[in-house]
Amino acid sequence: MSPPISRRALIGGGGLLAAGIATGAAQARVLPKEMEPLIGPGYRAVDQDEKGLWKLMERVEEEVSGSNLLIRDPRLAAYLGELIGRVGGPAAKDMRIYLARIPEFNAVMFPTGFTVIFSGLLLRMRNEAQLAGVIAHESAHFLRKHQIRQWRDMRRRTDIFSFLAMGAGVAGGAAGIYAGDLVRLAQLGTMLSLLRYNRTLEAEADAMGIRLLAEAGYDPVAMSETWSQLIGELDLSAKYRRKRRHRDFSLFSTHPAPESRMADLKVSAAEVRVGGRAYDAHRDRYLAALAATRPTLLDDQVKLNDPGASQYIVNVLAKDGWNGLLRFHEGEIWRLRGRSGDEQRAAQGYAASILYPDAPPDAWRWHGIMLKKQGRGAEARPAFQRYLTMNPNAPDAALVRQMMAS
Repeated sequence: MSPPISRRALIGGGGLLAAGIATGAAQARVLPKEMEPLIGPGYRAVDQDEKGLWKLMERVEEEVSGSNLLIRDPRLAAYLGELIGRVGGPAAKDMRIYLARIPEFNAVMFPTGFTVIFSGLLLRMRNEAQLAGVIAHESAHFLRKHQIRQWRDMRRRTDIFSFLAMGAGVAGGAAGIYAGDLVRLAQLGTMLSLLRYNRTLEAEADAMGIRLLAEAGYDPVAMSETWSQLIGELDLSAKYRRKRRHRDFSLFSTHPAPESRMADLKVSAAEVRVGGRAYDAHRDRYLAALAATRPTLLDDQVKLNDPGASQYIVNVLAKDGWNGLLRFHEGEIWRLRGRSGDEQRAAQGYAASILYPDAPPDAWRWHGIMLKKQGRGAEARPAFQRYLTMNPNAPDAALVRQMMAS
């Protein structure tokens, strides 16, 4: 069995390559109007070193595509494919998206045109425009040939033979599972971390990405909104842990002031907006595409037991309206933390959840348990019965009936 490895170590201290939208920033803003694609449809590697990089990345994609990390939802996969088709620019038809079940904010575009999106990114997006902004940014890395530019720069500073030896571990690197063999997954991440883009390339991807976003009819301000949300999440997470915001986290590994990058994105958004044009965030379309998966995404996030981050995410999503699912997971945040007063806060979340028609079965179960703990057994029994009615084949059905009887 492999030794344990923390999620922060995986993502921050040598883990998977951070999303382009979540790493670095330029010292000077690049103008969107200056960014033009360097490749077109059907692009293939031309130089010998680029061909070598492509060959290595083709092996990576083969492993990723067969990984048990992936969420295999045909409808969601089709939706993501359509989305990259809208904001992927002239090479959009050559791009592919894989969705990995990892509850972190992350995405990465590989040199051959395939992207891996982490499920935690989908959870944090309030609408389609925000997700499209991340995908447009990643697409810009491919369109501007950033991968080969970074690869060549890296070769000037790194022992290429050591790099390729590390690449030999790719065959198993993406085959682990998030809760299992993380070390093998980290092998892939360590290799890819050497391709992390510098500040200039990140600024180019921001500029081209926001242009692609606006040209597709999305409000370009969505990219700065995503930054604002992520900064707020990390700040509240640090506050709950009574620590300062982590500077070694992948988000800030190449730049100390993400607020300045957010400000640059706001300025760029104003430059690419067309006066009188109507922009749509397509929130309803996004929620419909994510409906079947969102309960799992919320559950994965809450089980990280990072109450500051989880509470911030729930509150941001609730800006568009509270529902039973969000109230239930708000209760779960405090139940899992388990400090003084948290059980009362959890009970309030469950009680609020069942007032909504979309309350999940577990909301009724935990509402009943909390009532029973308060000595309100008569009130608990209807809650337990509602749980069993909604989930008759629940694995704990016998235990719940016993609680009702007692």
